[in-house]
Amino acid sequence: MSNFYSTDAAMTSSYCVKCTDVPQFDALQDAAAEFLLDEKLHLRYLCNDTARCSGLTASLTSYTQQPQLPLQGNAAGSSLAAPPPTHLVRKIILDYSRQQVTGETMELLFDLADAVNLTDRREAFRTGERINTTENKPVLHHLLRVPPPDAPMRPQPVHRQASINNVNRPVITTNNDTSEISNRANAAVLEQIHATRRQIENFSIQVRSGQYKSSTGDAFKDTIVVTAGMEQLATRFVHRALTAHQAAFQASQGRRLHFLSNKDPVDSFFTTHELNPATTLVVMVLEESTIGSNELLNWKTIRHWLVTNLCKENSTLSEASILELHMVAVTSKDPQACLQLGICKNNVFPIWDWVIGRFSVCSAVGVLPLSLQYGYEVVSEFLDGAHDMDEHFFNAPLRDNIPVLLGLLGVWNSTFLGYTARAILPFSEALDAFPAYVQLVDMESNGKRVAMDGVELFHPAGEMNFGEVAGNPHHPFYQLMHQGRVVPADFIGFMESPRPIELPGEAVSSHDEFMSNFFAQPDALAYGKSLVDLVQEGVPDGLREHMVFPGNRPSSSLLITRLDPFSIGQLLAMYEHRTAVQGFIWGINSFDQFGLEMGKLLAKYIRVQLAASRRTGATVQGFNQSTSSLLEAYLSHGKKGK
Repeated sequence: MSNFYSTDAAMTSSYCVKCTDVPQFDALQDAAAEFLLDEKLHLRYLCNDTARCSGLTASLTSYTQQPQLPLQGNAAGSSLAAPPPTHLVRKIILDYSRQQVTGETMELLFDLADAVNLTDRREAFRTGERINTTENKPVLHHLLRVPPPDAPMRPQPVHRQASINNVNRPVITTNNDTSEISNRANAAVLEQIHATRRQIENFSIQVRSGQYKSSTGDAFKDTIVVTAGMEQLATRFVHRALTAHQAAFQASQGRRLHFLSNKDPVDSFFTTHELNPATTLVVMVLEESTIGSNELLNWKTIRHWLVTNLCKENSTLSEASILELHMVAVTSKDPQACLQLGICKNNVFPIWDWVIGRFSVCSAVGVLPLSLQYGYEVVSEFLDGAHDMDEHFFNAPLRDNIPVLLGLLGVWNSTFLGYTARAILPFSEALDAFPAYVQLVDMESNGKRVAMDGVELFHPAGEMNFGEVAGNPHHPFYQLMHQGRVVPADFIGFMESPRPIELPGEAVSSHDEFMSNFFAQPDALAYGKSLVDLVQEGVPDGLREHMVFPGNRPSSSLLITRLDPFSIGQLLAMYEHRTAVQGFIWGINSFDQFGLEMGKLLAKYIRVQLAASRRTGATVQGFNQSTSSLLEAYLSHGKKGK
């Protein structure tokens, strides 16, 4: 598969201009100083400028085909043609008028994007240049969601538009959309991707129908995803979000999906203690670096659990027969390595060396377990949504491009205004795992100290991301955000609830009650409450300073039509591309993760010491005083006389 992308890694260096080397950087620093010093640029005044606010919005409109109902009554079996399929209209609205920007600020940010050749970097990403220069690899996770050639087409053209400074600009869609270009330029890799998707579809049908049975002849009901890293966070987020969708929930009835990634034995206990091994299937994600190392500990733990319990119940079962039926693998390694672990060759699902763990949910890493849980058709809708956002990101002009706008605002807040954190606050219980996924994608990608040429940056890169479901007005985040540190926030809400409730006698539906805070909190953060307001309200003198809210806290609001598999895919891809945009602007490589390796390397030395001390009584040596003292205390625990 080595011939489907460019082999000249040096190509990327020609357009990797550093943002600090262009005059637009200095202009933005000056603009940021004005925002920090000029009271007239406080958000309480900016948000009252109607023209400004209406200009700082963007929207994406997409169409998806609604499932066609079967003909009923006399029409069934007649020669009458089935009615044409109907299409669902859906929108994503981005309102960033509560960010500390004006139209002029945004123009400076677009000028910066032009100066560092953002569109060229985006095109290199799309076409498969090796933009991961330190590992000499392309970054192609967007190809994982390109629909197969036989997939039903959505109505064309898909209308997308954005509004910047009161100017509506329709995004031009041509016949050369990303999927067609990718099919021509990357036919080899797309063929393999689609072959793997067909393999997943067929296998998931066999498992879900009960045709593929366990070693005891039972149908599988539980699936455990075993990983050696945090890539399971993306699958966990999508799984949790799909559960709220009625059709996906119905498709998952009688099935459960579990995750095991931590080496802590408590995690193994929590994962397995209620499961029946006779009805449990294990999906083992085996990265190239994990095979043959101690990273296989979780696989060994689950293998022991399966074999010990099943052989106890049925002495005629062998370890080989159990592993052959209960274990499947997702790996970029040669299938022969999986055979050595007892996994049947037909149960090996390939990924490729360019699939990065944190961007892998649209590969077999996520598509396989999600298809086992919800069915391949539901997961295909999720992939279609991610592809729709890919099309928007790669084709829309920068001023109309939601991921680009989010990325530029992130650079503005962190690099120029000096805000080091960002809150991800979804107004949907179904997205409770989404902030952790954003942490993974953004912090692992952009927490870098050097530019792509290896020279240390003049500014910090990356932000600390945190968040939870935000509907509770008493959430502790709000106390910090209103009266403590300034933390830019992303509020994410939906026009429709996947589980609507309207109680008799209530003035509004439960969803409206929930969403009230979605609309209220951004204004409260922006406007705040002054000492003058408190005096006018008659607040006692001794309490006034305690009740002042400075305001001027920036935020963006994302309002999405509905939560369903398609919009979940859109949301995932939106934040993937937002992260890439910020990395492109900073001139860093967002697609390696060497920062994860040092702690892992030192842990190997500790592991050797623990093994020697436990088995032979070897003394602790080779570490600093602090580590040595802690190790000695740890090893002496439980020994007699200590």
